[in-house]
Amino acid sequence: MKTPKFLTLILLLVLASCSSVRVNYDYDNKANFNSYKTYAYLKSAVDKVEISDLDKKRILHAIDEALATKGFSKSETPDVLVSIFTKESQRVDVYNNVGFGWGFGWSPWGMGYSNVYTTPEGTLFIDLIDAKTKELIWQGEGTGYLTKNADEKEARIKEFVDKILAQYPPQKK
Repeated sequence: MKTPKFLTLILLLVLASCSSVRVNYDYDNKANFNSYKTYAYLKSAVDKVEISDLDKKRILHAIDEALATKGFSKSETPDVLVSIFTKESQRVDVYNNVGFGWGFGWSPWGMGYSNVYTTPEGTLFIDLIDAKTKELIWQGEGTGYLTKNADEKEARIKEFVDKILAQYPPQKK
């Protein structure tokens, strides 16, 4: 059975739309983000993240790289503590196609049909906590499709982290 060209085009558009990471962030508008220069991971929170140790290492390594480009350095006495949290869900997309002909849903030339596609989708939260006050000062969230392919995971995780941390520090208005 040949796939109609328009269906192939729709599938390509769906896959292209899944490739982006959607990002949101929130912050404490009273925090002085210029005073934060060092960080450490909040080990108790990182240990609770329910993902593979390999993926956890990939995320932490990507965070290290992103924070280094922003002038941060790791420290035993940090200005901020970094916490992460993840969740996974299934994105379901349904595409309806209508057949041609007479009657209610029946046609001698074909019937309407639906295609259902599921895509694993993940959300990564990166929290920055003031080390002195123990209060959350910034939270970034990125949502997008996940891959099981080991060769693609590192690049995909780096994309998530880079897009989330691109929003830090917030531009106060």
